[in-house]
Amino acid sequence: AKLLFSGGCWDNSIHVYSLSRQKMISRIVRHTDVVTCLALDSCGRHLVSGSRDTTCMVWEIIQQAGVSVSLNPKPLQTLYGHDSEVTSVHISTELDLVASASKDGTIVLHTVLKGYYTLTLKVPCHQGWILDIPNMVVSEMGQIVVYSIEVEKQSVEVGKRQPERHFLHMYSVNGKHLFSEALQCSLNDLCVAGDHLILGTNSGQLIIMETFGLHPVTTMELLVPIRCLAMSNINSHILAGLKDGKLIIVGHKGK
Repeated sequence: AKLLFSGGCWDNSIHVYSLSRQKMISRIVRHTDVVTCLALDSCGRHLVSGSRDTTCMVWEIIQQAGVSVSLNPKPLQTLYGHDSEVTSVHISTELDLVASASKDGTIVLHTVLKGYYTLTLKVPCHQGWILDIPNMVVSEMGQIVVYSIEVEKQSVEVGKRQPERHFLHMYSVNGKHLFSEALQCSLNDLCVAGDHLILGTNSGQLIIMETFGLHPVTTMELLVPIRCLAMSNINSHILAGLKDGKLIIVGHKGK
């Protein structure tokens, strides 16, 4: 069976759907506020959820004869460490890593199997500006790429139009800061495909960069804001969902 997981519900639940049966098979409520983000590990055995209640939960996907059939209603781990809403999560059973980003401007790392706290990454921010982290991705090698937005504190306090700064930051799996790169536009989504980082912008650009070093490779003008990105199973194609409802599929020759 193929499963679909969704959050964002008013009752703080996670919904589990069976695509083959075309119906919801489970509704699980463990968070105390709205579930804001979900992520699956690459082997399809664990799910991680992040919430406005500032916690993350690791869930086991129940298997029968090697097929995913449901979600265990009791979380394996409940992870703490943030002071504000969780905005993005990633899980890798192979690396024994759960990474979570928050509006408090931090990335918190835990282990999957034991739920042990590992470390907290504090993303750099210019003095007098307020930091937000809308999104984060982790490569197969454990490199953590963070998308951050800085808003001028004074403009927020007086209710003026808020100038923004946009940045990408890269960290090693051990928390060492490797690179930072300023962006000229805002991002709606990003994903990793082998050696490449794929960015989808609000101005309709599909940008491909080298993951290590954050050097630009190519840019495609799709002309419509890109809302979401995904990669095919073998990283051969990029799927870009646009604001106008179209799905654009782009070939990818990266490693």
